[in-house]
Order: sequence, then structure tokens, then C-alpha cells
Amino acid sequence: MRECAAVVAMTVDFDDVHDRSEAILDELAGAVVADRGVLRTILVGMLADGHVLLEDVPGTGKTLTASSMADAIGLSFSRIQFTPDLLPSDVTGTNIFDEATREFEFQPGPVFANVVLADEINRAPPKTQSALLEAMEEGQVTVDGESHPLPEPFTVIATQNPVEMEGTFELPAAQTDRFMVKTSLGYPDHEGELELIDRRAARQTTAPSVDRVCSPEVIDRLRAAPESVRVEDAVRDYLVTVARATRQDERVQAGVSPRGVQRFFEAVRTLAAVRGRSYATPDDVKAAAPTVLSHRLVLTPDARVDRVVPADIVADILDSVEVPQLAA
Repeated sequence: MRECAAVVAMTVDFDDVHDRSEAILDELAGAVVADRGVLRTILVGMLADGHVLLEDVPGTGKTLTASSMADAIGLSFSRIQFTPDLLPSDVTGTNIFDEATREFEFQPGPVFANVVLADEINRAPPKTQSALLEAMEEGQVTVDGESHPLPEPFTVIATQNPVEMEGTFELPAAQTDRFMVKTSLGYPDHEGELELIDRRAARQTTAPSVDRVCSPEVIDRLRAAPESVRVEDAVRDYLVTVARATRQDERVQAGVSPRGVQRFFEAVRTLAAVRGRSYATPDDVKAAAPTVLSHRLVLTPDARVDRVVPADIVADILDSVEVPQLAA
């Protein structure tokens, strides 16, 4: 995890971390009709200095969720619409010749924001998709041999349509591994869609408004809090055993990478903090595993033909690995 802007305090008020996190989720829930657990997963990804991948069909609220999250936590927001003709420079920026100074000046692209929505990322060709790789991993972009640091914090929330839809390019494994979590908003249930209509009928604008509920100082504290979460040896061993088991499943060609194991650990600590605890439990490992591990699995050709779902493999592993019992 990249170093937070604020120094980790010796004592963290985890009740406050929980309350602040719930306030963010409450504000989001007022704008987005979605499962609260999904919204919590997105928040965990952001507070862990990770990136979030949302896969859904169009019209399920992916863009609204990303922009509302940025508004609620008071961070700068930028949206990049990925299309087949999008160039890497359209993402990172480019050097422009200034007639007055007779020198080239760097003009930042839309990636220079705290929260960047990479909308329909799999509609752009692989070359443009890869333009985000350095930004996501290093927190900087390099243009004409010169590196430019990105704002801190920096999170990419990428949306993609299912690969079965026309005009999509499957994200390479090297890029999906950069996303800490992958989740799906899904369709609202019947009551949820009625609520959408009721909300629209009660306001004059098409888009709901979201109030800022956190200051930059609060966000720094929330991002620093997971560093103080205690993870006992038994929980660490359980976490690693679950991750390594993905490499031994006969349906998997390539399991979770060492980078993925580290991201798994970071997500577990952050989830524990968001839940208001100073320690992680096996339940945190089980809760984080599906969204952190599933998208990192590369299935065998036979498994793909059989339409095996990676999340089912993770569920099978969680069922088969013995859960440690922690001392009271």
C-alpha cells in the first residue's frame, strides 16, 4: 500500500472509523439503490488504496455510484469514456507546444484526479487499456520520458460490460490483477426499482445530489486506520492457505499471484477497520475473498467451455479450508 498522506496514529478510534464509514455508506444509499454490502466493498477498495472493477450491463448505476462516492468523501472526480478510438494520450495527457514560451508544456489528462471513473474500460483496445497500468500501480504517468505524479489519494473505479456483449475487449490478466476488488451492482429487486421511481418523482433533476460527509483529514485517518489493525498468525495462515489453494484447483490455470495475496491482506485489514474492529477475524477473510480473489483466477480452457464461475471456485475453497479458532 502506498504511504498515506497522514502519519498513522499510535491509537486509532475504530468506533469512529466505523461511524464515519457508515455515514459515507448512508449518503451513498440515498443516491444509489444497491446492496449495502456492494457499496461497502467499493469503499473498502478505496480506503485500502486499491482500485475497483464494476462489471454490469448498462443502466445499473455504475457511473452514478462512482461519482457519488467521490462527492461523499470530498475528492476530485474525473470520468473517462473508453471507446474504440480512444488514444493513450487521451487518458494520460500530452506535451503541448507553447507559442509564447517556445517550449513544450505538459497538459494533464483526465487521469489526474483523486477518483477516476474509467467507464466501459473494455470497449477500448488493449493499448489504451494499458495506459492505466502505470497509473494504477505506480501512482504516476510517464509522457515523453518524463514522470508526472498523480494526486494522492488516487483510485480508479473502472466499469466494464460483460465480455459477451458486442464491441468489448477482454481485459488481460495483468490488468485485472491491478484491481483490488471486483464486484457487481446487479439489478435492484422489485422494491428497489419502485424506490428509484419514487425518488425520481420527488425531485426536479434527473440525477440525485450527494452531500460531502468527510473532510480530507478524516479521509486520511480512515485510510491510515487499517495499518493499525492486528492480524493474528492463525488468521494470516488462513488467508495465505485460501489464496494458495486457488493455484491447486484443477479448474484453474493460474491462481492468485503474490501481489494478489498482499492485496487480499490489505482488504481484510481494511474491512475489519470499517467494521469497527482493531483486529481481523476469519470472517473478514471469508467476506473479502470472493471480491478480491475471483477476478484473479485464470481458468483452464475446459473450465471456460463448461462456463465455470470463478466465484464458485472461491466458495468451494472456503468450504474446504479449515477455519482457525481464535483464542478468546
